[in-house]
Amino acid sequence: MPRPNRTTLAWAAAVLAGEVTVDRGLREGGSPWLIHAAGNLKSAVLRVAPLANAEQVRTEVVAMRHAATARLPVPEVLGHNGGAATRFALVLTSYLAGSSQIPVELDNKQLRTLGATAARISAVDVPSPSLVTLPARTGPIEDVDWAALRRKHGALPMLRRAAEAIARAEPVDTKVGFVHGDLWHGNTLWDGTELTAILDWDAAGIGSPGIDLGSVRCDAALCYGPSAASEVLSGWEGEAGRPASDVAYWDVVAALASPPDMGWVRPAMADQGRSDLTAALLTERREAFLDQALRQLEQ
Repeated sequence: MPRPNRTTLAWAAAVLAGEVTVDRGLREGGSPWLIHAAGNLKSAVLRVAPLANAEQVRTEVVAMRHAATARLPVPEVLGHNGGAATRFALVLTSYLAGSSQIPVELDNKQLRTLGATAARISAVDVPSPSLVTLPARTGPIEDVDWAALRRKHGALPMLRRAAEAIARAEPVDTKVGFVHGDLWHGNTLWDGTELTAILDWDAAGIGSPGIDLGSVRCDAALCYGPSAASEVLSGWEGEAGRPASDVAYWDVVAALASPPDMGWVRPAMADQGRSDLTAALLTERREAFLDQALRQLEQ
């Protein structure tokens, strides 16, 4: 996405009541953008999305506002424009300090915190449909057709086995709640080992708590190896006060929400400080994580 144009910046300036300047892109050099407003010394984050993604932006705004009512650590929504006048879907949020960089060395406390965060999200009351409309979710990042990508680009045997297993299986626990939908370390901010914010809510909705738990467990496995996922589970169960249900099922669902070629995620990982995660290593770890989950699921 190119830098914000004049119309977009004029909208942001009106919201912030001051002329704005663009500092830098916060994701791989692009959107969202850190901007500064003259006069009031206020910084904000401007997300610019094509009109085709306007519904995702709306979902993000609704989800962040709902999360804020539950006192989850999220940015404040300062403004939202569906794109009628700007030709882009826009959302302006408060800027929160912190780092989303992923530690190279495994930090068990951070992994347990991520698991606990997934549990906190699922504990939020489901919003009343008459007040808040959020999509139903059955897996992470559901706006991407992962099955179509596997058909188009080919899939390793382990991914095909996983897709076949999920087609045959069903989760035992059918309760649903509030979900983030794309929960991984890169969508959080930290001050040392303390989590300070949860970002990027465009995949949020109503679904099983296993969606976020599986996502964070898969992320931990990719970053540190499959055994790291146990720390995430420990944090989740400690916060929830109960054992997690259908862990293997949701682990498989989470791994299926990854590209056929793990080289595609390398830029995002490198942007978060993990240039050591090669495509080969990411693939190896995903395969091991999936194999472990499938052996449990197929028992």
